[in-house]
Amino acid sequence: MAGITILPEILSNKIAAGEVVERPASVVKELIENSLDAGSTRIIIEVVNGGRSLIRVSDNGCGMPADEALLAIERYATSKIKADPDLFSIKTLGFRGEALPSIASISKFTLITREPLQDEATRIRIEGGRVKDVLAVGAPAGTMISVERLFFNTPARRKFLKSTPTEMGHIVDIIIKLAIGNPQVHFKLTHNQKIVKNFLQTLYPLERIQDLFGQISKKNLYPLEITDSYLKISGWIAAPRISRSTGRGIYLYVNGRYVQDRVMRHALMAGIGGRLLKGRYPLAVVFVDIAFDQVDVNVHPTKNEVRFSHPKRVHEAVLKAVSQALKIYEAEYLSHYDDRPQDSNIISDLIDKFSFSNTEQIDSEKYSTENGKIKPTQNKVEVSPAESKQTEPEIKPKLKDISIDLKTNETQKEAFQENFWKKKGFQDLQVIGQFHNSYIICEDRGSGLILIDQHAAHERILFEQLKKTTPGNRQASQKLILPETIELGFREALALKKILAELNEMGLEIEHFGGQTFVLKAFPALLCDKDLGQAVKEIAERIVEVGFDSGLSRIIDETIMLMACHSAIRANQSLSLEQISELLSRLDLCDNPSHCPHGRPTWIRWSLRQIEKAFQRIK
Repeated sequence: MAGITILPEILSNKIAAGEVVERPASVVKELIENSLDAGSTRIIIEVVNGGRSLIRVSDNGCGMPADEALLAIERYATSKIKADPDLFSIKTLGFRGEALPSIASISKFTLITREPLQDEATRIRIEGGRVKDVLAVGAPAGTMISVERLFFNTPARRKFLKSTPTEMGHIVDIIIKLAIGNPQVHFKLTHNQKIVKNFLQTLYPLERIQDLFGQISKKNLYPLEITDSYLKISGWIAAPRISRSTGRGIYLYVNGRYVQDRVMRHALMAGIGGRLLKGRYPLAVVFVDIAFDQVDVNVHPTKNEVRFSHPKRVHEAVLKAVSQALKIYEAEYLSHYDDRPQDSNIISDLIDKFSFSNTEQIDSEKYSTENGKIKPTQNKVEVSPAESKQTEPEIKPKLKDISIDLKTNETQKEAFQENFWKKKGFQDLQVIGQFHNSYIICEDRGSGLILIDQHAAHERILFEQLKKTTPGNRQASQKLILPETIELGFREALALKKILAELNEMGLEIEHFGGQTFVLKAFPALLCDKDLGQAVKEIAERIVEVGFDSGLSRIIDETIMLMACHSAIRANQSLSLEQISELLSRLDLCDNPSHCPHGRPTWIRWSLRQIEKAFQRIK
C-alpha cells in the first residue's frame, strides 16, 4: 500500500472541479452568481459551440482591485463569509470560494476586472490551473471572465459532454432560473454570436414570468401572497388547466436563490389538491423570503438544496398561499369565462353526436320546442321499467344523504354561491337531460351548453364529505348484516393495520382478525356498500404503493379517493330529473366543484358563440 501524501494543489483543484463543474452550464451558473453578488444590473453571457470553445460572462458590477483579483483565484478565498457564524446566515449566492480556482484548473481562463474609481483594470491569464501572466490593461468597470476549451486537460470529462444543442439547453435553463429570481437585472445570452435570450430589466417580476411562460396571459396567472412574522410567500401559479407533463415548469426560490426543495414542492402539489390529473404538473413560481439564519444553504456543492429550521411552517405557508390563489381561480372558472381555451375536436364530436339527424328524431315525450329551443318536458326523464328497478335502489340512498345535507347546510350553500359564483351555481342551470346516461346536459341561461360528468361530480361530492371528517367527529356508519372477510397480502396487511384508527373515524369499521385477515363490519353511511370489500383491498395496495414516507395526510386522501370512486354514481346509469337536481345542488357546496379528486374536470362548457362558429353561422 502506498504511503499517504498531500495532493498537489492543481490535482486537488481538479477533484474539486468535479463536484462544482459538471458541464458548461455549471460554469455559467457560478460566474453569473458571482456577478449578481457583485451588484451587477447588466450581465452578458457569450457562448460558442455549446460552451466547449468559449464561455464569457461580462458584468457591470463592483469589480476588484488587483490584489483581490489575485486572491480570488486561490482556493477557499472569498469575500462572502469571515467567521463561523456567517456560515449559518448566508446572504449571498456564492460563499465557498471554490468556483473560480476549480474552473481555472480545467480550462484556459482569463479574468479582467476594474473597480469604477480605478484608472486601469487587472488581467489574469491561467491555463490548467497555472498562472501565465498578470497585466494592467484598459477595460470598463466591472468584471469579464472568459473560459476557453473547458475540460481540455481532463479528456475523460470532456468526452462525456452531450451534443451542442443539449449543452446549450442546460445553459438556457440556468439563465432562465437566475433571470426569474433577479428581474431587476438585464440578462443577454448569445450563442455563436446570435442572440438566444434577452431579458430586459423590469421592476415588475410578473413581466419576467410572462417572458418565461410564453403566451399565457396575465389573467391566467394567479398571485401567491402570504406574509407573517416568520416569512413571506410570493409568486404566481398558472390556472390548473394549463399544465405540463413534467415538473420543468416549477420554479422555487428561497431568498432569491433557485432551489430544488422537497418541502416547498410537496406543499405546492398539496395546495393544488385534485385539480390536476396524475402525471400532470403546474406552472408556478414560488418565492420564499425568510430570515437568513432560518435556512441552511450549505448542504451541497451546487447550492441547489436547502434545509429549513422549521420546515413545517414553510410547508403550511406555501400550501395556504397556493390554496388561496386557486380559490380565486375556481371563482373565475365557475363564472364561465368564454375565452377559456377549449378543445375544438371535443366540440366537433359533441355536435356530431348531439345534433338531431333525419334518422334520429327528437323524443316528443321527453323534449319539446319553444322559440326554436329544445327543452325538456315538465315530466321526469323516462326510463324503462327494467332500468328503473335496477337503478333507483342504488341511486336513491346516495342522493338521499345529499338532500339531507342541503337542508342543514343552506346557509353554507348560499355563502358559497355569493362569494364564488355570484348566485350562478350548478343548481341554477336548466337541465336538458342525459347523454349516453353518463353526462348531464344543461343550458346556462341561454348563453352556453354545459356538460357534467355525473361520476366525476358525485365522486367530488363524496370525497369532500369524507374529507371533512375531523378527530372526534366520526362519520355516521352503516352496519353490515353479514360482516365481510378480506384476505390481504403480507405487506398490504401491515400497511392497513397502521391506519385502522383513521379509517374508523371515517366510518369504515375494519377489524384485524389475525394474520392477514380483516373483517369489514361497517361503512360510511353516505356511501353504498357495493364493491367496498374490493375497495379495502385497493386501499391497502395503494398505501403500500404510496408509502408512509409520503405522510399520513396523503395516504388518507388516497384512501378517500378510492372510497369515493367505488361509491359514486357510475357512467351508463340513468338518473331522473329530481336526482340530477339533487346532484347539482350538492355540487354547489363543494370547495372544488370543477375537478374530481383525481384531477379530471367535472364539467365543460361551450358558449353559444363557440357553437354557432362551429356551425359556421357566425365568423
